[in-house]
Amino acid sequence: MTFYRHFGSKDQLVVDDPYDPLIAAAIADQPRTLSPLCRATRGVRSAWRTLPITDVEPVRERLAILASTPSLAAAARAATAATETAIAEQLTRDDAHPTDAAVASAAVMAALMTGLLRWAAADDNAPLSEAIERSLDVLESP
Repeated sequence: MTFYRHFGSKDQLVVDDPYDPLIAAAIADQPRTLSPLCRATRGVRSAWRTLPITDVEPVRERLAILASTPSLAAAARAATAATETAIAEQLTRDDAHPTDAAVASAAVMAALMTGLLRWAAADDNAPLSEAIERSLDVLESP
């Protein structure tokens, strides 16, 4: 019972994502002259750079559990969908076409989640920031 006073479900313990407002604000700070994909990518990159993550091992463990547990993977997809929506809504508020905003947000979140899950599964000690930057670089490369 004590567990459920703090978390609505077991999924919430591993999947909780409090960063959507930070990401939306970082996207809003990007120049509107950039494409929706570029604004979303740079906004997510900017938001991640401001996060004070000093102990990455718990992050790696949570992501490894997510990747290997089907029910949690579904919960992670739902959390990703919420972040996609937050990104798309911000882009649309800033005058992007709704389709362009939805495609840009889906692309950014797919890149980010793929990079994070691959980082969690890797046997090396690569920094979390490197995984995030590399994933987002793919979207901004010529």
